[in-house]
Amino acid sequence: MPTHNPTASPSLRERRRAAAAREILDAAEVHLAEHGPHALSLRAVARSLGMTVQALYHYFPNRDALVTALITKAYDDLADAVQTAVDTGATEPDGTPLPGTVVAAEGYRRWALDNPERFQLLYGTPLRYYEAPQDGPTTQAVRRMAATFQRELFGGFTTEQLAAADVPPLSPALRAHLEQMPPDSPETAVPPPATALFLSAWGHLHGLVILQVFGHTDFLGDHEAEIFRMAMRNMLQETHARIPR
Repeated sequence: MPTHNPTASPSLRERRRAAAAREILDAAEVHLAEHGPHALSLRAVARSLGMTVQALYHYFPNRDALVTALITKAYDDLADAVQTAVDTGATEPDGTPLPGTVVAAEGYRRWALDNPERFQLLYGTPLRYYEAPQDGPTTQAVRRMAATFQRELFGGFTTEQLAAADVPPLSPALRAHLEQMPPDSPETAVPPPATALFLSAWGHLHGLVILQVFGHTDFLGDHEAEIFRMAMRNMLQETHARIPR
């Protein structure tokens, strides 16, 4: 009796199904870029591919399944952009290497500006009636990106140093909540004070990117990138100043 081989290559049928799902996802991304997240329509996506909605349902059983796939792919692409930026590195005009945290932040900003509709899908007004699967693929994709930022922000510090970070006293309830939060990855597990610092830094970074993506800093003209880099340098310096050497 033949046994199942878990490492066997996908069958022809599985490969065709995966290819069709990718094609639908690509068409949905095009529709998203042209009309925005809130105009996402399975009927329009199916029409653009010359198929019926009923046929599309064989690959994505409902709108939420397609939205989950779109969000997961967007987070993965954003995480790839951030990691590629870190791996490539960057320098100041005088040749001084930029800190990894600043490089990661600029990679995040570039992807957001290059993909405003997909960024809006991730961080804009939530889609009505959509709820991401609890601890599903979208959550895993977010954790992957956060782990990169956390490694860059806290790399070189010990757990003892991070636990002694200078932050306002955390309430017992908040400390307990932060201690129960799963780490973004095993190697980026940090104590509650460092988690609080990370969330503060993340809010600073993300807030500036949001302002730029939605055009609220257009008055800066060509100087937006310079202001962003300066802000990220200051944020990094202030964060590290709170961690004992």
